[in-house]
Amino acid sequence: MRHSHYILAFFFTLILTTQARHHHHTKHKHSSHSNNNDNNSNNQSYPPSPSPSSGISVPPVAAPGGYDNEAPSPSPSDDDGSEIFDVRTFGAIGDGIADDTNSFKMAWDSACQSESAINVVLVPRGFSFMVQSTIFTGPCQGGLVLKVDGTLMPPDGPESWPNNTSRRQWLVFYRINNMSLQGSGVIDGRGQNWWDLPCKPHKALRFFMSSNLSVQGLRIKNSPQFHFRFDGCKSVRVDSIFITSPALSPNTDGIHIENTNDVRIYNSVISNGDDCVSIGTGCYDVEIKNITCGPSHGISIGSLGNHNSRACVSNITVRESTIKGSDNGVRIKTWQGGSGSVSKVTFSKIHMESVRNPIIIDQFYCLSKDCSNKSSAVFVSDIVYSNIKGTYDIRHPPMRFACSDSVPCTNLTLSDIELLPAQGDLFNDPFCWNAYGNSETLTIPPVSCLIEGLPQSLPGNDLSRC
Repeated sequence: MRHSHYILAFFFTLILTTQARHHHHTKHKHSSHSNNNDNNSNNQSYPPSPSPSSGISVPPVAAPGGYDNEAPSPSPSDDDGSEIFDVRTFGAIGDGIADDTNSFKMAWDSACQSESAINVVLVPRGFSFMVQSTIFTGPCQGGLVLKVDGTLMPPDGPESWPNNTSRRQWLVFYRINNMSLQGSGVIDGRGQNWWDLPCKPHKALRFFMSSNLSVQGLRIKNSPQFHFRFDGCKSVRVDSIFITSPALSPNTDGIHIENTNDVRIYNSVISNGDDCVSIGTGCYDVEIKNITCGPSHGISIGSLGNHNSRACVSNITVRESTIKGSDNGVRIKTWQGGSGSVSKVTFSKIHMESVRNPIIIDQFYCLSKDCSNKSSAVFVSDIVYSNIKGTYDIRHPPMRFACSDSVPCTNLTLSDIELLPAQGDLFNDPFCWNAYGNSETLTIPPVSCLIEGLPQSLPGNDLSRC
């Protein structure tokens, strides 16, 4: 009889344990998926705490599913000690239709608050995630990796873009230090429905006031405008990325940098409807190496000096790259009326394939017919062109140095230049206007239009102020 009591007690305990486990599992499942229906939060993530000098009061991060102080647990740590935050753990669906914005924000906020040395926000392979315009904010406690192995995309065109979100930007990374964007996946800007619109659509990815950034291995395509934009950043490394958009897609620069220094762009393939790489004002210590560019508008410094503004660019190197089927090769472009300087620039070991303007300085850059002559200009000096070879479109001169009437270009140095017509054997002569420099070796075609020496007066004030 006593044994019968023990058996009944054992079964009673087993039933209670099973019910408790079922209740706990149901509650966790509800917590991880309820965030997809929450449309009341703004599309901005928040750092764990404001920087001491910011003076910004940072609101608390909302817990998923409405449970206070309860968030989905990250996946177990990786072998290298990094912490993994899979966006699916935070409720992301990944069917390309559902709005996964809030799940991405929560995954980012959790990773940003983690005290692990490296925190990985994982966008897994085999899924397509639709995310609205969002600002991912730092600073974070540790290093952060956004690992995109699946597909990441915005709403499909202006009709699908929510009215309460910015159409000028899609994904912004703000005040982040020590971040890597990498993976084997695709970032699809879905720009096809934007390109014919008169309004300026959004840029796909923007890094703003951030440092120690790495972008590696990704494929990004069809941005409505710039694919990547770095503003006010320091120590940027871009390596082994693929950027593609149609040749006639407007303003789809591959990588644009502005007010950014210590930049390395290596081993990448870019084909788009504007500049493969464009360098704006405030940039220095930039190296671009082993880039395959085109069809495109080439690799450009500028445009600079628009609206009578001051522009300063220096210490730029572009080398060991190929530019093919493009409107321009290596270009410096400035507006009339600007000030400041472009100096210490080297273009070296560059191969041209059927490029319309392989080497060009254009200080009369204008997007309309209403641009008037002005007496000031950005001062262009100390530009080296070395070992640039290939073919050019015979409808344009292979070299064009169109410098300002009032502010001549100085110290232009050419060596080992060999540019042949892509068709036929008729050579076009280079064009020079108010350009001072010399050829250290024989060039093909010969450049006899450069003015030797230096002009009688130089804009020293503008140069020193940079």
